[in-house]
Amino acid sequence: MNDKHLSSQFDTDLNQVCSRVLEMGGLVESQIVTAMQGLNTFDRTLVDEVIANEHRLNTLEVEIDEECSKIIARRQPTARDLRLLLSISKTITNLERAGDEAEKIAKRTRHLLEDGAAQSVNFAEIKLSGEMAAQLLRRTLDAFARLDIVAAAEIVRDDKAIDNEFRGFVRKLVTYMMEDPRTISAGLDFLFIAKAIERIGDHAKNIAEFIIYIVKGTDVRHISREDLQRKVQGE
Repeated sequence: MNDKHLSSQFDTDLNQVCSRVLEMGGLVESQIVTAMQGLNTFDRTLVDEVIANEHRLNTLEVEIDEECSKIIARRQPTARDLRLLLSISKTITNLERAGDEAEKIAKRTRHLLEDGAAQSVNFAEIKLSGEMAAQLLRRTLDAFARLDIVAAAEIVRDDKAIDNEFRGFVRKLVTYMMEDPRTISAGLDFLFIAKAIERIGDHAKNIAEFIIYIVKGTDVRHISREDLQRKVQGE
């Protein structure tokens, strides 16, 4: 992932912490996929599995952050190495929050099952946006592993599609609840699920922006998608 340093141990430290980020990312992706499977099939076992695994993500975040702090204290990194470690600290925060959103999906699904209202709303858009969010996170982890800024810029652009699915579903959901007030309780659960998926896409986008920061040294969080493309292409 990085250029070689005079200290081989420094390279080892950096590679190990990056590997742990990818390990954490893989667990988050698994949580999202399992939560969506639990929702799509209304499988209580899958829902409970997601909720039970949440503590593993919290533990990983703390451990990786401690590793980054130790590397900074020992090696006093500069330039790209320092940007990498700072971005890892922010990346694992976003991964942990994406995991929180997967847990929210599971908890809302459990509430739907307990209320017996699971089939009261057509949620095809949620199924699609959930698949899109999981795929976006997978692409983000791959871009992080390769520090691929072109792929990262595409991820930032593609997050907009998840936002569009969310807005479309909200409009449909409001119509459902206005036409049949009996769907309001279930509708609110589905609304929170849709918002959780939209937030997962946002966290993947944030990580993609950190990748660009590591390589380019520029904070791109507040520039337009068009300017971002030009930045990545070196214009």
